Amino acid sequence: MDVAPRDGLGRRGFLRVACAAAVGSVAACAPVSRDASAPASAPPSATPTPSPGRPVQERLLPGDPDWRVRGRGPDEAIEGYGDRASVLPGESFGLHVSTIEGRYRVTAYRMGWYGGTLARRVWRSGWMRGRDQGRGRLTGDTRTVRAGWRRSLTVSTEGWPEGAYLLRLDTERGHQRYVPLVVRSASGSGRTVLVHATPTWQAYNRWGGYSLYYGEDGRYESRSLAVSFDRPYDRTGMEKFLIHERPVVALAERLGLPLAYTTGGDLEAGDDVLTGASSVIFLGHDEYWTPGMRRTVTEARDAGANLAFLGANTCYRRVRLEEDGRMVVCYKTAVDRDPLVRTRPSLATTDFRAAPKADPESSLIGVYYDGYPVDAPFVVHEPGHWIFAGTGVRRGDTFPHLVGVEYDRVNTDVPTPRPLQILAHSPVTCVGRPSFADAAYYTAPSGAGVFASGTMRWAETLMAGTRDLPRAHGIGARTRAFVTTATTNLLKGFAEGPAAERLPAPDDNVRKTYRR
Repeated sequence: MDVAPRDGLGRRGFLRVACAAAVGSVAACAPVSRDASAPASAPPSATPTPSPGRPVQERLLPGDPDWRVRGRGPDEAIEGYGDRASVLPGESFGLHVSTIEGRYRVTAYRMGWYGGTLARRVWRSGWMRGRDQGRGRLTGDTRTVRAGWRRSLTVSTEGWPEGAYLLRLDTERGHQRYVPLVVRSASGSGRTVLVHATPTWQAYNRWGGYSLYYGEDGRYESRSLAVSFDRPYDRTGMEKFLIHERPVVALAERLGLPLAYTTGGDLEAGDDVLTGASSVIFLGHDEYWTPGMRRTVTEARDAGANLAFLGANTCYRRVRLEEDGRMVVCYKTAVDRDPLVRTRPSLATTDFRAAPKADPESSLIGVYYDGYPVDAPFVVHEPGHWIFAGTGVRRGDTFPHLVGVEYDRVNTDVPTPRPLQILAHSPVTCVGRPSFADAAYYTAPSGAGVFASGTMRWAETLMAGTRDLPRAHGIGARTRAFVTTATTNLLKGFAEGPAAERLPAPDDNVRKTYRR
């Protein structure tokens, strides 16, 4: 793992685990045979034949176990990016591809459960002639890297179901990369909305040598102050999605919940996908929010939508999206250089808790980011809570390594909703400083329930110890089973509408827990 410079309460480098997540067993499925030059317009021959007027549910279709990247090759072997992070079903987008090899093709996989196969192929291009489009350019005082490549092909999503996708680029020599795409939902009414953290994906992306954390020389001081979506992702192309988000997608689809999909960028753009939603799930690492996104989510909570934050350090950085959402701006500790710091201070890009216009994340989430790095057991504090039903836990039970690498805690010195119940209270030591990591639950006046796991590792634990993440910080099968059951309870309970109408109210234990 890279070690990030200290700013605020301490930062980190992003996880360097290039893997895809698996939940459960992998089912065998014959590959689909289709016209390679056209989008899929019919289900594969192995698909169950639906009765007239009764289409087979997407999650029950057979998957394709060949979705994983097997051979990455050198950086320039093949890379690509889409000119849109998300599209509505049926819309088209452009792919920009660069390769030093002769030919390549593109395969679109929808990620889900699919009987444990975890992805389904929905489209494949024909073989196309490759072209080396260079390594991008650094522009402006914000040290922003843009690839600047020409569009290689236009892809229609006609017939593609809503969901999270990985487009795999393959060369004839077997080198591969991913390009992510969300086919977003126009409406989340009556559904569980999964929010993909696209601004956070890009904040950590170091393609071209620069991210919001590092410059090409590895120093924080030379980092980008704004990063562009017009470039590929480094590593396999999408480790933020693969590790922190896809495990929750797989579980939610396995449960058969009515789901909707969106991104942080779309919430900022004014989409009303949260209107009438039963719940909104933030999947694992969702650090970079705009004020507009936060306002939209708060309004959804106040209208009765349950919220779940399955990571830590959520809603920590206040950013702007510029250039039609293709640029993430965040000056951080250099906020005095932000052009809007004096004219529109509420949009100045620093931490939400920092001046100007401080507004700590705890007023929405219930917990407050406390630090990095830690590795500690998750300690159950309220075993009788409905989220822990069926886990068999008792007070004081521990789950090694589940707290990390970042953590949140309840801190009543900052705005904190009450009544609030601390469900897990885990001692940690962060850079020599003793503290606690807290999982917490509260209900809003609207009846909405709000859960925060208090640890960055909650989502990835759903796949810990499986084929695609066999070591996962040493997290074992017992912990995976505990988190899977608790998350199942949470998703099912929140899918039925405002939690306070059906589920026990929080028993405020903050004063007793912290004895003050």
